[in-house]
Amino acid sequence: MLDKPWVSQYPSEIPHSLAYSEKTLAQLFEEAAKKNPHKCAVHFLGKRLTFHELYEQAITLAVYLKEIGVQKGDRVAIMLPNCPQAVISFYGVLLAGGIVVETNPLYTERELEYQLNDSGATCIIALDLLYPRISKVKALTKIKHVISTSIKDYLPFPKNLLYPYVQKKQQAITVQVEHMGDTHLFPTIMKRKRESETFVYDVTSNENIALLQYTGGTTGFPKGVMLTHKNLVTNATMCSHWLYRCKQGHEKILGILPFFHVYGLTTVLILSVLEGYEMILLPKFDVESVLKTIHKQRPTLFPGAPTIYIALLNHPDLSKYNLSSIDSCISGSAPLPVEVQEKFEEITGGKLVEGYGLTETSPVTHSNFVWEKRIRGSIGVPWPDTDAKIISFETGEALPINEIGEIVVKGPQVMKGYWHRPDETEAVLQDGWLKTGDVGYMDEDGFFYIVDRKKDMIIAGGYNIYPREIEEVLYEHPKVQEVVVAGIPDEYRGETVKAYIVLKNGVSCTEEELNTFSRQYLAAYKVPRVYEFRKELPKTAVGKILRRALVEEEKESQKKAT
Repeated sequence: MLDKPWVSQYPSEIPHSLAYSEKTLAQLFEEAAKKNPHKCAVHFLGKRLTFHELYEQAITLAVYLKEIGVQKGDRVAIMLPNCPQAVISFYGVLLAGGIVVETNPLYTERELEYQLNDSGATCIIALDLLYPRISKVKALTKIKHVISTSIKDYLPFPKNLLYPYVQKKQQAITVQVEHMGDTHLFPTIMKRKRESETFVYDVTSNENIALLQYTGGTTGFPKGVMLTHKNLVTNATMCSHWLYRCKQGHEKILGILPFFHVYGLTTVLILSVLEGYEMILLPKFDVESVLKTIHKQRPTLFPGAPTIYIALLNHPDLSKYNLSSIDSCISGSAPLPVEVQEKFEEITGGKLVEGYGLTETSPVTHSNFVWEKRIRGSIGVPWPDTDAKIISFETGEALPINEIGEIVVKGPQVMKGYWHRPDETEAVLQDGWLKTGDVGYMDEDGFFYIVDRKKDMIIAGGYNIYPREIEEVLYEHPKVQEVVVAGIPDEYRGETVKAYIVLKNGVSCTEEELNTFSRQYLAAYKVPRVYEFRKELPKTAVGKILRRALVEEEKESQKKAT
């Protein structure tokens, strides 16, 4: 297996190739409900739902969606935080034969209008607080129906009664939505009695699109990534085998990663149903709430992002909480600093490893082994049935071991393409190989390393500089909590290196101090020329630091200065 040196690194428990179900996500959901009817599927702020209850409510929603005109292949937007309704809606839409369009609740009216029009969604299921925003753009889209729900709809007594007062105090807003016309209330739908106990699936092919997942759109307009049932089922199956020590039906997954991000959708929502795990859901990331939840609910699996683990580790009352239930975590969405990995494992006694993937790959393609060999700074090896190689930017030819080029991947989790964008699909997807846009290399054992994003590479004075390398050094400074490095315009060098720093609580630090520290580990041309201290860094909902937003901000600032 010289072309796949990584398979020789696999432990005996992980097969090189897997058998995948040909069933749809909806059919696998039905199987889970029959197999684990009385087992807790969702825990949400004290409210528990069994697999049977979850399935029955998803069927009820599916029947209703059909009655209001949702047909096979219709797109239905879901604009919800992590809550039971998000799970019910995801499977309800699929049971009705629709395609889910996951939509970020933080979207502005302009972003929402664009996504609804691009996807052609005819129905949206959303939080009541978002109803005013949806109402303003609805006439400009193809949306015919709005289904509204509130967090309180799935809170236990007396939290459900107290929530409106808490909401008014925290959000300074109350929204009253009525069940009438083309506006529908989730609780009203759930109270309906079904005429028949049988339900006919509209989708039987695993090749059908299950999800339109929009990319971040940091350059140009966001694109709808077409992920099929097969894409998502295979990636969740790979994840299950990678976590081979986990006990089927006995794990609890902490669901902080939002479901409107494919990483949270696959590793929490889909994996939980596939394996009969319990999902412990939180509607938003709040450090203290997360620590209390881990302490009380004892989750065993904790997929997350580096910024989430960093925030927990830097909480002043961390020592008050027992995090020892955490057994394994796969970190994604951004590079995992080695210092964070080591400290988190020390605190929890569990394993935290870095993985890698893209929205276009459902999302995971690589990961370090959780319980076996792993390499500092590596994203690990390709998952079963996943191929990867390094190609030349100039020729597209495969490069030898340890040479830097673009990472390309191939496997059953790779997307069908971009929604209504054949040219852009063709540009990145060739003969099944997906061009990732990431710069990296592979060592002799098949472990891959990300040097940086192709678009994030800094060219200063003729030198190619990779921000990730500088960030790793600065993360080792004892006063630094978060850091992101970017190239900013420079008249002399073309670009120059700037570091944006968030310091740990209660400490002070100077540019000179960081400069002296950096020069011990970096060549002179890589050392940041500019430092900016901030209270926080801009992030996506999943916790990924928005480097490009800082670059654009810098350009605007320089433009105004001139």
